[in-house]
Amino acid sequence: MSAIPDTAVPRQRPAADPVPGGQVPDGADDRGGQRPPEPLRRAFGSAAARFGPALGLYGAVKLIGFAVFMMLLESSGKFREQSPRFGGGAHPWDVVGSWDGWWYRQIAEIGYDPKLVPDPGGFFPVHQDSSAFFPLYPGLVRLVSDGTGLGLYGAGMLVSVVSSFVAAAGIYAVAAHLGGRRAGVIAAAVWGAFPGAGVEWAVYTESLFVALASWACYFTITRQWSQAALVAFVAGLSRPTSMTLIAGVALSAAVALFRRRDGVAGPLTAILLPPLSFFGYIGWVGWRMGHLDGYLTLQRYGWLHFFDWGSYTSTAVANILVGETAYLFPYPTEDLIAVLVLFALPCLLVPLLSRRPPLVLVVYTLGTLVLALGSQQMFGTLSRFVLPVFPLTIPVALALRRLSLPSLAVVLGVAGAASGWYAGYVIFELGIP
Repeated sequence: MSAIPDTAVPRQRPAADPVPGGQVPDGADDRGGQRPPEPLRRAFGSAAARFGPALGLYGAVKLIGFAVFMMLLESSGKFREQSPRFGGGAHPWDVVGSWDGWWYRQIAEIGYDPKLVPDPGGFFPVHQDSSAFFPLYPGLVRLVSDGTGLGLYGAGMLVSVVSSFVAAAGIYAVAAHLGGRRAGVIAAAVWGAFPGAGVEWAVYTESLFVALASWACYFTITRQWSQAALVAFVAGLSRPTSMTLIAGVALSAAVALFRRRDGVAGPLTAILLPPLSFFGYIGWVGWRMGHLDGYLTLQRYGWLHFFDWGSYTSTAVANILVGETAYLFPYPTEDLIAVLVLFALPCLLVPLLSRRPPLVLVVYTLGTLVLALGSQQMFGTLSRFVLPVFPLTIPVALALRRLSLPSLAVVLGVAGAASGWYAGYVIFELGIP
């Protein structure tokens, strides 16, 4: 066998040899640790540059409002005298885990057992049942609780707070696409002080749903049909009003399919996939109850929540305007806030529609408002049911973007502080969220 020439064997650098010029190898920092890969760092930097101002401003508004909310709770002290299930607790922050938050924690702990149990002698003809609440949020709460050890309350708050920032980013993306970067930043902050915004940082599902709804709308607007279909599908497991989002995505996809501008597979997926989650859960509840309309029956007779073409809303408003309380569940302060929200809706809706926004925003906005105003429910909760209609922040943002930075800071700061009262304390302690 012939010998291998010495020049054919590559020379190895001794392990102790320094890197020429004192340079740090790719992927390592000067302390011996590993740096994130370059593409990941670039993506993070790009995301921070894009969404950082919106998230920062939103967080500042929310922190101000939440601090005022907690101060008002501590000042009144009423929460100490109330049940932890109904706006009470040992500490001020326990309040944001009560009301619907109690139900979500129950679901996260023990799951569902859908039943229609008559209650002839009770206020509600049918016993209230947790299957009225959709499964996505409590499922995430259980997952985070098991994974972190935070407990159900801590996990619920973590899911809501993180979701609220994802929602703010989605609102920014939609508003910036329609009105520019400055309008997008302001829209995210305005949503943090919107009526009903107190439930954004609470054991409630609004933040999670708006996170999904805003990004589903953005993907639809930018014609990313596969992403829109997937996000809308997940949103269908979040709450009943997701039907308006699903309809908006499907109609927009149908238009794209008709015009043959984005192929067939993407738009068709956005039409067929999202409804499966929504109707799947409704169907499962009905199957477990032994009634195809079990979910609707539970909503109507267990929660007194059903579509009545606006009859209850009209009755409540007529009573409130003349100082009467001849309607279900009167809460004077909360109901007055709801009336003001009702009067503000046309002032926001008309400027929004006059800009001819994309179809998905029109269907989602109008559909959600029709359900909120056309259904019997606690009238004071109108502010919370309007909270998911994030496109209404766009006209406000377009008006406020003309302000100088100091003026804008004052407006948003005052709005944030005031929201701690009208969007937090009022709905949790002077009414029902």
